[in-house]
Amino acid sequence: MNEPDKPTAYYHLPGLFEFYELYRVFLPLYREHREFFYDWCGIGSIYGAPADCLWGGGRVGAGDCDPRAVLQLTREYGVSARLTFSNSLLLEAHLSDRKCNALCRLFAENGGPQNGVIVHSELLLDFLKRQYPSLYFVSSTTKVLTDFQLFRQELERDDFLYVVPDFRLNKDFERLKALPDNQKAKVEFLCNECCWFGCKERKACYEAVSRKNLGEPGPEHRCAAPDANEGYRFSKAMTNPGFIGIDDIQNVYLPMGFSHFKIEGRSLGSALILEFLLYYMTKPEYQLRVREEIYLDNSLDLF
Repeated sequence: MNEPDKPTAYYHLPGLFEFYELYRVFLPLYREHREFFYDWCGIGSIYGAPADCLWGGGRVGAGDCDPRAVLQLTREYGVSARLTFSNSLLLEAHLSDRKCNALCRLFAENGGPQNGVIVHSELLLDFLKRQYPSLYFVSSTTKVLTDFQLFRQELERDDFLYVVPDFRLNKDFERLKALPDNQKAKVEFLCNECCWFGCKERKACYEAVSRKNLGEPGPEHRCAAPDANEGYRFSKAMTNPGFIGIDDIQNVYLPMGFSHFKIEGRSLGSALILEFLLYYMTKPEYQLRVREEIYLDNSLDLF
């Protein structure tokens, strides 16, 4: 049990639809064996999107499980569910999409923790606020907010419960420390980004994903970062200047008044997501136990 004055770090985990089978095993383990996990952290939400969502962004969705099963799981374990609808290229005609609206209606239903939507498009945000006012909204990292003043302006907006800055603001401690408490409570840091810290093409990369989700033609984005051919490696992410590790969370961010931390990984394999859960949430002496419990579940394919 947490001490009354002990701050808690809330993780926002990837793969609501993409890694449903993993969470179906992990969440019961997390509840039944809380002693395996750090007492200073909790699960703030799980985010993602099914395949073939026009409003999808950030990554091309790949989940194919039943949305009602997803929602039943998150309700059972008291976890907020977030739809990743961060497409930056939406037009008025796209707002009538039946699949995305049906998902929002479902996630807006009462009966559990408040659910949310991660958004980029102002057009979509205005539409969702009118149509589904019971949902909360998160300003997407796909906006690439690297200018601190623009980030501050985003925090000042009442539209958003949380704002995810670009990972290159993660260590801007002097200006982060100076934020008022109500704005610190809205900041959600992206912890484990592997993207090149010097990347100038992040917006173009996200726009290419948005076009794919819309089924529109356009140039394929070719990443020019050093070692781009290696793909995502957690070991490489740990050397990124913007990386936030568990020591940083406990000794820097929590004492400074920040509580929300996003783990990326929707497009990765579930075996790597498990490594994130082990590193960020699981006490070292129990990591093997948790790994065995997950791997020995015959219903999972972790590779």
